[in-house]
Amino acid sequence: QVQLVESGGGLVQPGGSLRLSCAASTSGSASSIITMGWYCQTPGKQRELVAVVTAGGTTNYADSVKGRFTISRDNAKDTVYLQMNSLKPEDTAVYWCYAIERTSQGYDVQYWGQGTQVTVST
Repeated sequence: QVQLVESGGGLVQPGGSLRLSCAASTSGSASSIITMGWYCQTPGKQRELVAVVTAGGTTNYADSVKGRFTISRDNAKDTVYLQMNSLKPEDTAVYWCYAIERTSQGYDVQYWGQGTQVTVST
């Protein structure tokens, strides 16, 4: 089992910055977190990928955030960060942290955080 605890959402003006954090805690000592990332969702829309990072440091971003958002990861702490710069009103959404755990049996299990609201507005 993995628990994801998010922090860092809030209200910011257009052009501003926010940093989201998500810490994973695992109950299985033999398991590992292989991928962590962020999705976002607005009312009436499906959850969309924002950015992901693997344990090896490979990253992938949605086109809409390239050059503005940076995802990073502290493997020792199983924590992922999303630095959000040059925020736009269209970035307003609930941001969900997610993680993929590889269990000691070799299975991959996906987990979601509780979601954190990011609002970009004057």
